[in-house]
Amino acid sequence: MSASDTPGAAGRAPSIRDVARLAGVSYQTVSRVINNSPQLRPETAERVRSVIAELRFVPSQAARALATSRTRLLGVLGPRTTTYGLATMVQGVESAARAAGYRLTVTNLASSAPDDVRASIDHLVRQSVEGLIAVAPQSRVVPILDELQLPVPVKIVSSTAPTGLGGTHNDQIAGARAAVRHLIDLGHSRILHIAGPRDWVEADHRMQGYLAEMDAHDLSPRPPVLGDWTAKFGFEAGMELLRMEDATAVFAGNDHMALGFMHAVRAIGRSVPEDISIVGFDDVPESAHLWPPLTTVRQDFEGIGRRAVGDLLADLGVQPDEDVVAQPDHLRLIVRSSTAPPTR
Repeated sequence: MSASDTPGAAGRAPSIRDVARLAGVSYQTVSRVINNSPQLRPETAERVRSVIAELRFVPSQAARALATSRTRLLGVLGPRTTTYGLATMVQGVESAARAAGYRLTVTNLASSAPDDVRASIDHLVRQSVEGLIAVAPQSRVVPILDELQLPVPVKIVSSTAPTGLGGTHNDQIAGARAAVRHLIDLGHSRILHIAGPRDWVEADHRMQGYLAEMDAHDLSPRPPVLGDWTAKFGFEAGMELLRMEDATAVFAGNDHMALGFMHAVRAIGRSVPEDISIVGFDDVPESAHLWPPLTTVRQDFEGIGRRAVGDLLADLGVQPDEDVVAQPDHLRLIVRSSTAPPTR
């Protein structure tokens, strides 16, 4: 064997045939070990794995795809946003997929216009993905996914599992009702709601929860204000609402809008919770460190992403380790210092 043929020599990475030669097996046997075939003697598989580790051999994804007719590639479709919840869900998807030996290709929607949605989905499918995960889709995305009847399994990571498509979700309505019920139990009856964007499924369900809980206690809801998830909107809405409304509490559709509203309260010389109580939604890491610390509804975003991968792989006939794709924690109210009984 010449120097240039030596596995790991400069300019040449070790190949599957190098592994086979040093392990004393055929390259087909090495391929079976790489793909976790059960039709191998344990000692043979162990010998091959030892050589793979010694040579630091990395199987070619393209070669594996040709050999197995599987690309081990999953597509992720998401909105173009950097909010904490969505970013953390995608992290959960990525970590679970990697642990199961899969890669991701991610496409963010420029908008929820039907043509943009179809083009983004087509872009993912043309990359030969084995399955598709839509992360927190806007409401117009779900019917398009349903109507296309894609040739690969699809999972929706959202607040509710849409008809015809499998979903991994938390009950956003129940979470919102818990937030509003907490304020009512403290004695508040004049409660405002700053909602998320009109075309987001989560925003709609949290608004439904607000309306349902107010109705369950025979309280008159104020017309919800439709926002955009940002602290900037929460501040601007707060500056306007605090001059017009005599509310004693606010349920914000997410923590960022709650943060902006808290800023507005301070900007006009009032205080939280003495003058107005505030509840958010999501429990982003900063929520515990605001002043006062924010009462909010906690979501296990990473767990939701992991579970979606587990459900998708199950449709593909793959069973990853349960600790990788364990069921996400349920929504729960985290009571902190931004809520108190009304003083007026």
